[in-house]
Amino acid sequence: MSVAGVLDVVSGVLVVLGALFAVSAGVGLARFGDLWLRMHAGTKPQVLGLLLVLLGVGLQFTDSAPAVVTLLLVAAFQVLTAPVSGHVLARAGYRSGSVPREGLVLDDLAARVDGDGDGDGDGDARGDDAPERRHGRDDDLG
Repeated sequence: MSVAGVLDVVSGVLVVLGALFAVSAGVGLARFGDLWLRMHAGTKPQVLGLLLVLLGVGLQFTDSAPAVVTLLLVAAFQVLTAPVSGHVLARAGYRSGSVPREGLVLDDLAARVDGDGDGDGDGDARGDDAPERRHGRDDDLG
């Protein structure tokens, strides 16, 4: 078998494996019930599947530099944007209340969602032991 034949076989295997990962991501999005699991299914296997497909296609276009550069740009943008979109989805799901908070081991976002910034849920931005602040000047009253 020639080098071109081997590249064709490897390319075909990579494209099929990538397609299977993409299908598994779609099945995971449809079947998983929890937001965390759906977010995982929508980012991890989908990115890996796309990268495998791009690698398989790139092996077919080794003689075309513009095609390889385009494939590398697609891969770079996908790798850069998938974690950001997953983070935005997680934050939106957390803020909307569709994720139960009691199952979280560490909840760093609670202070920001409570609206007070200190995490005690009392609505002020001071800690519980902070002194009382006065607004205005009491000494001008009288």
